[in-house]
Amino acid sequence: MPWCPSKVFLSAAILLSSAAAHAANPLRVKTDKGKVQGALTTDQKVIAFKGIPFAAPPIGGLRWQSPQPAAKWSGTRSAKDFGPHCIQSSGYDDMTFHDPGPSEDCLTLNVWTPANARPGTLPVMVWIYGGGYRAGSTSENRQDGQFLAHRNVIVVSMNYRLGIFGFFVHPELTAESPHHASGNYGLLDQAAAIAWVKQNIKAFGGDPNNITIFGESAGSFSVSSQMASPLTKDLISKAIGESGGAFRGLGYQTREARETTDSQFAQSAYGTTSLAALRKLSVDDILKGATAKSDPPPPHFEPDVDGYFLPDSVPNIFAAGKQAHIPLLAGWNADEDRGTVIFAHTKPTAASFTSLAKLEFGPDAEKFLSVYPATTDEEAQRSAGDYAGARFITFSTWRWLEAHVDTGKSPVYRYSLDLGSPGDKYHAAALGAFHSDDIEYVFSTLDSRNVAVWRPEDRKLSDQIGAYWTNFARTGDPNGPGLPVWPTYNAPGNWQVMHLDANSQARPDDHRDRFLFLNQAWTNPKSTAQ
Repeated sequence: MPWCPSKVFLSAAILLSSAAAHAANPLRVKTDKGKVQGALTTDQKVIAFKGIPFAAPPIGGLRWQSPQPAAKWSGTRSAKDFGPHCIQSSGYDDMTFHDPGPSEDCLTLNVWTPANARPGTLPVMVWIYGGGYRAGSTSENRQDGQFLAHRNVIVVSMNYRLGIFGFFVHPELTAESPHHASGNYGLLDQAAAIAWVKQNIKAFGGDPNNITIFGESAGSFSVSSQMASPLTKDLISKAIGESGGAFRGLGYQTREARETTDSQFAQSAYGTTSLAALRKLSVDDILKGATAKSDPPPPHFEPDVDGYFLPDSVPNIFAAGKQAHIPLLAGWNADEDRGTVIFAHTKPTAASFTSLAKLEFGPDAEKFLSVYPATTDEEAQRSAGDYAGARFITFSTWRWLEAHVDTGKSPVYRYSLDLGSPGDKYHAAALGAFHSDDIEYVFSTLDSRNVAVWRPEDRKLSDQIGAYWTNFARTGDPNGPGLPVWPTYNAPGNWQVMHLDANSQARPDDHRDRFLFLNQAWTNPKSTAQ
C-alpha cells in the first residue's frame, strides 16, 4: 500500500485528540460499563478511583454463582469511596476497614494511577488481599495503593467473596453450572477483576499486556492458583507471592469430597440441603451456622478442585507444566509463626521436641532432628519456631517456587524478609518478622501502623522492597540501580535467596535440606505428618 500523508496526519490527530481529552480531565475515565470520576490524593500525584463495580452483585439467585457482568450506567459514576467489604466469617485484630461495612454486594475494585499517566503505558500491579479466605478488604490503610503508584506503576485491588459465600460446594450448584463445577466463587471473582483490568486498564494509563498479580497469605495462595487456572494464566505476565502457595499436601480437596462435607454441614447447620432454601436464608442466618461452636465444627471454606477454574490440583497442574510460564518472585517472612512458640504456655525443650519428632516422623525422626536440631532447649525453641512456620506457610511457598523452577521456562526469584518488627499495638517486637509483617513495607505504608518510632532501617528496607517489586512488575527482573544484586533463585551452582534486612544481601539457601526432607515426608499420600 502506498504511503498516504493524509492518513498519517489523521491518525496522529486522533491520538493527539485522545491524549488531549485525557489531559483535559484525567479524573474522568470511560470504562466498558460507563464513565467513572476519581479524585486526586492529598499530594496531587496520584488519582484514586475507588468502588468500581467489576461484576453484578452476587445476591439472590446469584448467590453462589460465577460472577456475572456488571450493569452499564449512564452519566458519570463517582469513584471516590471504597465499596462495602464482602461478608466474612472471622476477622483479625490488626484489620481495620474504611468502607461502608459488610455486604453481599461487594464486588468492586480500586485503581491508583499516576496523575500524569499516558493511556496504555504503565505496568499494572493487581493486589489480592489475605485473610485465610475468611476475612479481608481492599479498604485497609496498609494496602493503600497510592504510594506504590508513586513509582510509576498502576495499582489495582479487588474485593472477592469469602468464607461460605465464596467457597461453598454443593451438588445442586454443580448440576446448575454450565461447567459442571461448584465452589471457588472467590477465586472466580479475582479472575473477573483481572479480566476487567485487561479490558479497561489502558484508559487509566496501564499496559494491558503487562499485568502483575501479587498477594499475601491467602492472597499469595490465590496468586499461585490464578497462575494454574486456564481462565487467567494467559491474562497475566508476572506473579509475586508473599507467604503462601496452594501446595499444602496434595493441594485443595476435590469437588466431589467437598460436595459431601458441605452438604452434611448444611443439613446440620440449617436443617436443609435444598439450594433454593439455602439461597433464601438471610446473611445473618448463614453466618450464624458457619461460625457456630459445634461438634464437629463448621468446615473451613476454601478453594476446591472444581473441574473448571481448577481442572486439577495446583501441584498437578504445575507438575504437568500447564501453569502460566511467567517470571515469579516469591518468599516469606523469617518468623511467620514463631509467636506460637514464644508465647506458648509451655515452651518446647530438647526432650519435648525430640518426642514430637518421634511422634510425627517415626523412623525418620533422626533425619528430622538432623535438619531441625534440638541439642539444647534454646536450639529446640529456635527449631520449633522454624518448624511451626514450615507447617503454617513456608513449606507450601517453597514447593510453589520449586515447581515453577522445575519447568525451567521462566526466571524465579526467592526472598526472606528477615528484619524483625519494632512491634506495635497488636504485635510484640519479640515476634520478629511475623506473618503479614511485609505488607506495609511493600506498599510504603509504614505510617499506617501504630508504631511509636520507625527505625531508619525500616524506611530504607521499605524503599528497597518497593523498588524491587515495581522493577519486577516493569521488566520481570527486580534488579535496578542502587539496589543490592538479586540473583535468580536457581542461579548456577547454588540456590540464591535475597535476605531483605537492614543490610539486604543474597546468600545461598542454608536450609534447603529441611524442605527436601519435609517434601519427602509430607507429599507422600500415606503420610499424616502435615
